[in-house]
Amino acid sequence: MIEGLIWSPRGGDKNDQADDWAFEEGPHSDFSGPTSGCTACVALIKGNQLVVANAGDSRCVISRNGQAYNLSRDHKPDLEVERDRILKAGGFIHAGRVNGSLNLARAIGDMEFKQNKFLPPEKQIVTANPDINIVELCDEDEFVVLACDGIWDCMSSQQLVDFVREQLKSMSGAYDCQREGCDNMTMILVQFKKPTSSGTSSDEKSSTSEEAEAEPKPAENES
Repeated sequence: MIEGLIWSPRGGDKNDQADDWAFEEGPHSDFSGPTSGCTACVALIKGNQLVVANAGDSRCVISRNGQAYNLSRDHKPDLEVERDRILKAGGFIHAGRVNGSLNLARAIGDMEFKQNKFLPPEKQIVTANPDINIVELCDEDEFVVLACDGIWDCMSSQQLVDFVREQLKSMSGAYDCQREGCDNMTMILVQFKKPTSSGTSSDEKSSTSEEAEAEPKPAENES
């Protein structure tokens, strides 16, 4: 369904044919349209649950009593599961990049890496298939951050949590948002309300594309 959005960009039948890629037959057709792509990191709060879906190297992090927990995994080509898929699909990795070009292993778009007609979308060199993580929220949860790689190239998850906690005390972030950065630096911050009653269990469930129980682990220091 995700790739279907890429293959059918028209909003209605009144669009000019020149802007229409819909004459492509499907995700395994020869692609002559735009070759750009993007990551996707989505968080949905439903009751006491936080559902995170991620494809690419954007990242979702939660602050629990000041400790950073990664709720998503950066899909880099050097990860074993990503490397195996890339090689089996006929791709290669050079200098940490897919086919020497793309520095992430999952993305929406980037159709030139999805041309193997004999493989389903989730087994292409680059796939948009997301990892899904389901977390039970508790009273110790302070905020959640979703940010692109321009942030994580500069700070670890714990460094960002420490920084955000300090900024929330002074509320001086507006000036920092105007300062220059070295890359596209996009971040969404959701601060949770203070609890008014006893908290829920802090047990968490996580999965890779499918739900499975697992305990949360503190974020490691990223290089």
